[in-house]
Amino acid sequence: MHTNENPSQCQICRKSFSQKTHLNAHLRIHRNEKPFKCVTCSKSFANKSKLTRHLVVHGNEKPFKCHICNKLFSQKSHLITHFRFHRNERHFICNKTFSRKYHLIKHVGIHSSDNPFKCHSCSKSFTLECSLNTHVQVHNEEKPFKCDFVVIYILFEIQCNQTCT
Repeated sequence: MHTNENPSQCQICRKSFSQKTHLNAHLRIHRNEKPFKCVTCSKSFANKSKLTRHLVVHGNEKPFKCHICNKLFSQKSHLITHFRFHRNERHFICNKTFSRKYHLIKHVGIHSSDNPFKCHSCSKSFTLECSLNTHVQVHNEEKPFKCDFVVIYILFEIQCNQTCT
């Protein structure tokens, strides 16, 4: 054995371990070995600690509590996923959630009969001025949004025709 080789280093990914037993447990990942099976659902795990963490799912024990709504979870990862729900903006009337405050503000208008921004060409009215401005383009036959892909494709076709003929 060479003097600079670490006997507890993985030959596949070069990760080092303080103990040979830890290296052996790590090698199960590369070999896709999962010798630790759950007796309830038959799900398999590469190490015993992950099986132990999984077993909580089948029990009634739910040690992770949401500090906002007091809902309980068996795993920390489930609580973290749930917590993302609270970060979203929520409308107080219909309880619909939005990831951005702007979308919530825009949504509030559907519950209101007060639509101060009126279209002069038709009877439609809007809660937000930007919504009216977008709508007015329909009457003006404006089409400000263009697909750049079409322009590139046409230029390619012209170039190809000039080169090929």
